[in-house]
Amino acid sequence: MSARCSLVVNGKSVRISTGDTPLEAALADGMIAPAQAMHGAAVPGQGAGPGARRVQAPRERADPLRLPLSSAPPILADADEPAPAVAVRTGTVTHVRSLTAHVIEVVVTVNRDLALGPGAQVALALDGVGLRTLCPTLRVDGAAELNELVFHLARDEDGWSLADSLPLHADVKVRGPVGRAQYRPGGGRLVLVSAGCGFAQVWSIARAARYIEPAREMCLIVGARDPLDLYMRESLDWLRATGVGRIVLSADRSRQRPPDVRPGPLTAHLPSLRATDVVHVAGDSSTVGAVQVLAASVGARCYPVLIDG
Repeated sequence: MSARCSLVVNGKSVRISTGDTPLEAALADGMIAPAQAMHGAAVPGQGAGPGARRVQAPRERADPLRLPLSSAPPILADADEPAPAVAVRTGTVTHVRSLTAHVIEVVVTVNRDLALGPGAQVALALDGVGLRTLCPTLRVDGAAELNELVFHLARDEDGWSLADSLPLHADVKVRGPVGRAQYRPGGGRLVLVSAGCGFAQVWSIARAARYIEPAREMCLIVGARDPLDLYMRESLDWLRATGVGRIVLSADRSRQRPPDVRPGPLTAHLPSLRATDVVHVAGDSSTVGAVQVLAASVGARCYPVLIDG
C-alpha cells in the first residue's frame, strides 16, 4: 500500500501521507495558515501564505499543561510609587484558635504599632523556622487592635501548621511592610481572588475598600479544597451587607458542599476580566499563576501573593 495518496480540498488536489487529517493536509500545503489564539496557541485561520511543514503528532498525550508563574510577570508596583518605610518590631503571640479543622488564627501583639497598608505583608523571624512571609489581616468579624497582627494559617495534610511554631506567649520579631501587593485606592473594578488562607489578604483589602471607596465596584471569588474550610462566611456576610453584590464560593471537594458553594477550581468561576480591572490574587502557585495569565491576556493590573499551604 502506498504511503501517500491524493486528496481534493476546495477543488485543489493535495498529496498527503496516509493517516493525516484533512486539516493537516491543508495546513501543510498552505491553503490555510495557523493564527494565534488569545494565550498563544495555534488555531486554524484563513491565510494566503504557506504554513510550516507538519511534524508527526505524538501518539501519546503529554503531561497536563501547567501554567508557570513566569508566563505572565506581575506588575508589582507603579513606576512612580515610593517604596514604603520598613520597620522592625518585637511581639508576643497572645491568641491562638482553630477556625476550622485545617485553618488556625494566630494573633501577635507587637510592642509598637506597625504602619501597614491593607494587603501588605510582613516577615516573621521564628526560632527553628527562619523567616516566613505572611499577610496580616483582621479577625473574621473585622476586629483588630492597632498593635495586633492577625494571621490565618493552614494545616498541611499531616496536621502540621506554622502555628505549631507560634505557641501562646512565644516571642517573635516582625519586619514590614514587605512586598508590593497592598491595596491602592482608585482605578477600576476590584477583583479579589483567594484560595485557602489567601483570604487573609483579600479580607483586609475588601474591608478597607468598603470604607474608603464604598462606590467602587468589587467582586470576590473565594475557594478552598474542602467546603468545610470556608471559614470566612461571617466576613462575606458583612461585605454583602455593605453592598458587594458578586461573591462566589467554590470548593474542589464535593463532600458536605452547601448549595451556595460551587464545585471545581475557583478559576473556573472568575468573571470576564476587563483591561481596567485591578486584580488581587492570593493562594497556591497554580491558582495565582492561572489568574496572572488571565489578567495579562486582557491587560489588567494584577498583584499576586503566594501563600504556603
